[in-house]
Amino acid sequence: MATITMNEYKEKTKRNRLGLWLFLISDSFVFAGLLISRFTLLGNTRPELNQNLGLFVTGVLLLSSFYMNRAEIEMTAGNVQAFLKNAGVTIVLGAAFLAGVVFVEWPQAGEHLSLGEPAGAIFFIMTGFHAFHVLTGLLYLFIVYRNAQRGVYTKDRHWGVEACAIYWHFIDVAWIFFYPALYLMGTLAG
Repeated sequence: MATITMNEYKEKTKRNRLGLWLFLISDSFVFAGLLISRFTLLGNTRPELNQNLGLFVTGVLLLSSFYMNRAEIEMTAGNVQAFLKNAGVTIVLGAAFLAGVVFVEWPQAGEHLSLGEPAGAIFFIMTGFHAFHVLTGLLYLFIVYRNAQRGVYTKDRHWGVEACAIYWHFIDVAWIFFYPALYLMGTLAG
């Protein structure tokens, strides 16, 4: 495998960064469409959901974003061991969020919501689409974690870590919009 110069690396990273942001902008249109669908179909009502669980999983996801930020900062400083520690915490918290939504919230919500009704359809598609993004983020984070263990990244060459962090924060920002739209806004649908 040929090594590229630092100038080539910087140019390649610039192009990759543009591609990632274009992807995230296009993906945000899908998230926005789901939000618009939520308000169009449910108006000023919301599904009956476990408020405590919603707040808990939201806190877990936001905390994971904090640790992802710490991981990226540590890699920027060239501290691989601290990166691994913080990225590991991010993986655990991301998995906890995913498990909370898929294995706890979905069965509970399924007792009150049906996919054949607008509230159920909106809830499951919004949380399902987001859960898929969290799952892909976890897979990406695991790959970056393994690459860091193998010494792939350095203080000066760590685009994979940066890209992973940007994607992880994007997922968190999407949830910051989904959480109030699903759990807090409107009166309970009756």
